[in-house]
Amino acid sequence: MAWIELSLTIHSNEQERIELALEDLGALSVTLLDAEDHPIFEPAPGETPVWPTIKLAALFDVAVDRIGLVHALTDLVPEIAPDQIDIRDVADADWVRAWMDTFQPMQFGQRLWIYPWNIEPPADDTDSIIVRLDPGLAFGTGTHPTTALCLEWLDGLDLHGRQVLDYGCGSGVLAIAALKLGAARVVGVDLDPQALEASRDNADRNGVAAQLSLCLPADHDNLPQDILVANILAGPLGELAPLFAAACKPAAPFALSGILAGQEPELLQRYAEWFDDLQVAQREDWVRISGRRKA
Repeated sequence: MAWIELSLTIHSNEQERIELALEDLGALSVTLLDAEDHPIFEPAPGETPVWPTIKLAALFDVAVDRIGLVHALTDLVPEIAPDQIDIRDVADADWVRAWMDTFQPMQFGQRLWIYPWNIEPPADDTDSIIVRLDPGLAFGTGTHPTTALCLEWLDGLDLHGRQVLDYGCGSGVLAIAALKLGAARVVGVDLDPQALEASRDNADRNGVAAQLSLCLPADHDNLPQDILVANILAGPLGELAPLFAAACKPAAPFALSGILAGQEPELLQRYAEWFDDLQVAQREDWVRISGRRKA
């Protein structure tokens, strides 16, 4: 099936009214995209933030009257001028396959590889540690610099027999990687129940579900662990420093990411109260802080 896409750039205070007008005109779907460069990081529970300036794209059946559609929209929302509206044809596609085709195997550190489910590792490769992920569960596949920094850090540790806390586990990629690298058990914590489902599904597909415990922050017992990794955001990382200190055994290695370059000095100062040997690694615009719990 083919469609036509109607798109225009609007301000956030216009979004709800224009979206309702498009739905009244028969839009099959409405997508909101950032029209400039205003990233939205992890929102608080219950929040649905939008960008100040939005590119709104609506799909319609290919048989719709295009001129009539433009006239009807400008009648419903008079402040929209016809020259603000773009219309283009959108061909049919296997969108899941198109996404999976862009997700290729990736190496992190010396041993660790992330493979999508649609690509088989070489049969003669017995040395690599393979984590298999479903790209459709888009809570983290290793493609983001913060995830890559944490995966490389895990690859450099001796995890055999160790217990790990993955705080903000998302897709479970870090937890699963730790288990594949030899950890005895991992506790994954996330405030999003959907992320916990993604972690559970990916752990089951990788054959490590029995070694992974998953919970919401309110249900986490915070027992001290051998290793801690947290890939969230700088604000929550600062707030969680005392909790993380309590969750680490003496001399336990830890790593934090989700930190934009320039945010690390405040976090370094904050964590120095409880942690030693603090180091910073950077990839693109993102930073990882690592070190050890004070004895």
